[in-house]
Formats: sequence, C-alpha cells, structure tokens
Amino acid sequence: MEVQKLQAQQSIFSKILLSTIFAVMTGAAAQIKIPLPFSPVPVTGQTLVVLLSPLLIGRLSGVSQIIYVLVGIAGMPWFAGFKGGLSIVIGPTGGYLIGFVIASFVLGSIFEQKNRSSTSTLLWLAFANFGIIYAVGLLQLYWWFAIKGSHLTLIKLLSMGAIPFIPGDLTKILLAAGIYSIYKKLK
Repeated sequence: MEVQKLQAQQSIFSKILLSTIFAVMTGAAAQIKIPLPFSPVPVTGQTLVVLLSPLLIGRLSGVSQIIYVLVGIAGMPWFAGFKGGLSIVIGPTGGYLIGFVIASFVLGSIFEQKNRSSTSTLLWLAFANFGIIYAVGLLQLYWWFAIKGSHLTLIKLLSMGAIPFIPGDLTKILLAAGIYSIYKKLK
C-alpha cells in the first residue's frame, strides 16, 4: 500500500513539474516578439508551445497554460516583451492568453484519447489556433477597443488581430505537427 502512495505522489509531482516546464517554455517563447506598428498584438512564439504541448502531455498542457497566465498575472514578467500583471490579461492581447488555456485543454483532451493521423493532427491544430485562440483573442481585442471608445469594423479587427498572423501560425502548426510525428515514431 505504501508503494502505491509513493507512486501516486511521484505521479502528482511529475505532472506538476511537467506543467511548470511547459509554462516556462511558453514564457520563454513569448519573448520571441515582433511588434506590428498597426496593431497592439505582436507576433510571438507562444502559440508553438501552446499547440505542441497538448500533443505531448495531453490535458496537462491546459494546466501549464493556467500556470503561465496566473503566474504572469501575479507579476512574473514572462508575457510578451517581459511584461507581467493583470493589465496584460485585461488588455488587448489578454483574449489570446485565455484562448491558450482553452485550446490547450481541448487539444489535450483530444490527443489523450488516441494518436491521430497527420491530417487529423493538422486539422485539430488549425481548429485550436484559428477557431479557439483567434476567436477569444479577437473578441477581447474588439471589447478592448470598444471600452476605449473606438468601434472596429470587422475588416479592421481582422487586419489587426488575425490576418497578419496567419502565415506565422500556419508555420507553427506545421512545425508542431512535424515534431509530434517524430515524437510518435520515437515513442
């Protein structure tokens, strides 16, 4: 009986450690930042980690993103541009951060169930990125501008928060799928 308790404790510890490692990786990837002069949303490397971690660690990736967001809210300067605090999460880019959490849990749940084909993997990654992260990000971006008294047209909203990011995100999706394919072969 003691062995089972020890194994359970080790399992919990390893899950917390793995989630923390991916939270740190997200924070590091956030520092790969390219500001866009026409948008408050920068190009960052975060989405690669957000999309890859569910493929490798399942639902724990959602926990890693919760850790990332909560520790960032607490003041750790690991949001894009070495920033931290609640103001980032309630600001123009906060919806993307919330989208990271949701997308990680959704993808993690799907990929915990069974291995997926390469085509299926690409489709799920695209859905998580464009369907979840973009949707939540664009909603908050629109809300943020509305609170400031500026109502964006759909075209303006998409040109600030989606269209410029599509080529980079497609690259990250392909990279995450490629790494996952190699991981499956080595497993």
